Amino acid sequence: MEPNMLDPAVIADPRGSYARMRNAAPVQLGRMFDGTPAWYVTGAAEVRALLGDPRFVTSVRSLPAHLGRGSVPVMPGLPKDLDNPTIVDTDGPEHTRLRKLVSRAFTARRVAELRPRVVEIAEGLLSALDRTGPVDLLEEFAYPLPITVICELVGVPEHDRPSWRRWTRNMTSMDPTRLPGAITAVAESVRQLAAARRAEPEDDLVTALVQAHDDGDRLTEGELITMVVALVFAGHENTANLIGNAVVALLDRPELLARLQREPHRWPAAANELMRVWSPVQFVQVRYATEDIVLGGVTIAAGDSVLPVLISANSDPREHTDPDVVDPERTTPNLALGHGPHYCLGAALARQEVEVALTTLFERFPSLDMTAAPEWAPIPGALRLTHLPVAVGDDAMATHQR
Repeated sequence: MEPNMLDPAVIADPRGSYARMRNAAPVQLGRMFDGTPAWYVTGAAEVRALLGDPRFVTSVRSLPAHLGRGSVPVMPGLPKDLDNPTIVDTDGPEHTRLRKLVSRAFTARRVAELRPRVVEIAEGLLSALDRTGPVDLLEEFAYPLPITVICELVGVPEHDRPSWRRWTRNMTSMDPTRLPGAITAVAESVRQLAAARRAEPEDDLVTALVQAHDDGDRLTEGELITMVVALVFAGHENTANLIGNAVVALLDRPELLARLQREPHRWPAAANELMRVWSPVQFVQVRYATEDIVLGGVTIAAGDSVLPVLISANSDPREHTDPDVVDPERTTPNLALGHGPHYCLGAALARQEVEVALTTLFERFPSLDMTAAPEWAPIPGALRLTHLPVAVGDDAMATHQR
């Protein structure tokens, strides 16, 4: 049977299903959501080669015209002035240009300076948890942490943040009746913020993007707006779901959790490993072949769609011994945050948020426990929980205070 991300067996057991595909052949032809053909790339070496090869592009706009793939359609209901390619949807010199202008807002120094505030936000959320009964840790902690961080990073005023939470929820729902309106609302908010920061700069992302320049080159207003929308869309949802997945993984492995509590210096490495094994992102954006390319012993024709399957690549035993084991001493690199020119721009911030979330959570509530078996959302391409009910309890707080 050819690979198909809508196959119920794949949705129910993505890791096992893609492993079987990888064992059969690391590159094989299958079907996309809409039934169109696409090459599934499941081997670690093959995915790394794919993501690092400039002949594979992220947008059909980058394909030679003779291939006849056409233009990218505008989402129904979305204003045409928001149909600007973002850093995710560009290739070659244009991608380099956008990344160079934007990356200064995500330097290691800037992310490191943000850490005390991330810790403060996490501790504040944990202090507010109801200790008299079960709480949904996704709703009360895993989601609010990254959305609060991104709002502060962008420069969203506190009184506007409830609206942003609603808009981003609608954006990540992928509901075609809710998504365009949410993107339009967020874009208008960014437009107003940009005007305010041009008049009165502050220490936030919108100011940095307004001021970003390189030899006179600047982001246009449309580029700035779509860039911020894309960063918000990509930045908080995956981090929130990764935090939830990581909590379940640790509670299911009490010996690993106990070790990390005894040896807290291992948390950064553990967070990286949890990203590798429990990332909510099963595959990254489709690539398109600009010419005939041999990958994994298979010739991919010019214009063909190619799907990099990260959940399989990150559990490939050819690169990772005992790949399903979260090992805080593992040193082999992984592909959880991508590879090549489109490597995740916010990688340092994502790692920091996950590490801070886990360390503060289990320091505050060392006896944290799930009150029900985890339920995974039956969503193609995603590994995410529907909710995460846990008990924190006064005994956990008392232990923390001692």
